[in-house]
Amino acid sequence: MSTFSGIWVALVTPFRGGQVDLPALRSLAAHLIECGAAGLVVCGTSGEAAALDEQEQLAVLDAVLEVVPASRVVMGLAGNNQAAVLARLQRIQRRPLAGILVPAPYYIRPSQDGLQAFFLALAEASRLPIILYDIPYRSAVTLELQTLRQLARHPRIVAIKDCGGDVRKTQALIADGQLDVLTGEDEQIFATLCLGGSGAISAAAHLRTADFARVVSLLREGDLLAGRALFRGLLPWIRLAFSEPNPAPVKAALALQGMIGDELREPMLCVSDGLRAQLRNELP
Repeated sequence: MSTFSGIWVALVTPFRGGQVDLPALRSLAAHLIECGAAGLVVCGTSGEAAALDEQEQLAVLDAVLEVVPASRVVMGLAGNNQAAVLARLQRIQRRPLAGILVPAPYYIRPSQDGLQAFFLALAEASRLPIILYDIPYRSAVTLELQTLRQLARHPRIVAIKDCGGDVRKTQALIADGQLDVLTGEDEQIFATLCLGGSGAISAAAHLRTADFARVVSLLREGDLLAGRALFRGLLPWIRLAFSEPNPAPVKAALALQGMIGDELREPMLCVSDGLRAQLRNELP
């Protein structure tokens, strides 16, 4: 069964003329792995999965798999129609991936028992490891600690992307040692690693990927001072990356470097002129 650690990049989906730009996607994916990313998460929030139909999502996944080993690729799987989510799971898991990233069903706000039933149904149907995605500000429901502990008993539920905003819950999950705890809040990467967390699923790590990976390495080596200094140097970029809705700032920064086009699907919009000027002035 997979274990998840280090910096996994929450991969953006490049567009050109309204269509998925597969050549740019392949180039970006290969570049991030070469720069030290532990792996890539495809068709998550940063990948604008909600704006992609299923065929586009599978095309994105397959394009990434052409240039990145399957053991380093996680696929996002979100939805609130359980039967439809299970059907999509069957099509996704024809590929030998590292795992799938699954958030709570959004909008419908199920009970904790309902959440447990949902995730266990996926786990029973899955041949792939599952990363739980706790992000209440998008799903409108929180995975409570006891629910997570129950879910962690299932052999295919192995990790969590932690955007829950509850430090006590994060600390308890790390202390339990049953799930790999990956922060999904980029400003919390250093703190999560120091607490004993496994790593991060990061959108900001599209840029300065090697520095993000180096923070992990330094802390594993016990060099707290060097790791802290390097992470502090990343904070200005991290804050810019989330100063407007994700993934617009990341896409704008990548476009300024000539790696992808600066294009999103509405209702997501490109960054403001003011932020673009900041990115141009402050990024290498």
